[in-house]
Amino acid sequence: MKTILITGGAGFIGSHLCEFFLEKKFNVICVDNFVTGTKKNIEPFLKNPLFQCITHDLKQPLSLTTSIEYILHFACPASPIDYQKIPLETLHVCSLGTINMLELAKQKNAVFLLASTSEVYGDPAISPQPESYWGNVNPNGVRSCYDEGKRYAEAETMAFHRVHKLNTKIVRIFNTYGSRMRKNDGRVIPAFISQALENKPLTIFGNGNQTRSFCYIDDLIQGIYAVLMSDTHDPINLGNPHEFTMKDLAEKILTITGSKSTLTFCPLPEDDPKQRKPDITKAKTLLYWEPTIQLSEGLQKTIEWFKEN
Repeated sequence: MKTILITGGAGFIGSHLCEFFLEKKFNVICVDNFVTGTKKNIEPFLKNPLFQCITHDLKQPLSLTTSIEYILHFACPASPIDYQKIPLETLHVCSLGTINMLELAKQKNAVFLLASTSEVYGDPAISPQPESYWGNVNPNGVRSCYDEGKRYAEAETMAFHRVHKLNTKIVRIFNTYGSRMRKNDGRVIPAFISQALENKPLTIFGNGNQTRSFCYIDDLIQGIYAVLMSDTHDPINLGNPHEFTMKDLAEKILTITGSKSTLTFCPLPEDDPKQRKPDITKAKTLLYWEPTIQLSEGLQKTIEWFKEN
């Protein structure tokens, strides 16, 4: 029986990964300091004998006696509201946390997968963004703790691969949504859904013409698994290439919820990307992976979860 360690396992994506690998009968070790993750996300797993949760700050090395075959490093605030509140913690988990997990992977001879982000492309000058694009990032801006933190984490991961021959993977995750997102985490889909369900104005930053590409969580998890089991070591984009403006998204959510909410417009935040669209040619060619869940279907499922929770 294989053992997988998932850092940030009580977070949005991390908890879905815990669930996925428990269903595949892996031993799952969840590591989280619960700064942005919540115990509610992992409550359903606590009685499962294959599941273990460790509360730990990854700035410190983690010592484990058990054998570990896979390490998925997903610990990091991913919402602009979160990482701009705690920029030092964000930088530390991307730097010290990544080093500590890579050292553990080296010690255990484990496969290491880094959760990187589309934010490494910054405010892109080209669209869609292929993995070969180096990005347009402000290294000193309010988002740099996350953008540059993840860029550093990628560099550290590739250095371990080249120097120590560690079996490493890097996934660049584009906007993902689904159940277990926090209502107030600052990302656009939970913000719009919660506002619509409460009949409050939907807050659109800028003129609403900036775009994002939204991938439903189930599709993303399948993509992560495909990368983990592959022979590739270079970064791979995971996301949905179908692009929507913020106004398009708001109108879809209003239609599905039947909300009486109106739209309100606010100034665009500093360094907010105007366009985000993944080129997933590598994922399709190397992994035979692409998203299958359309935005309307995924939004319907997500809205139902928000209603229940």
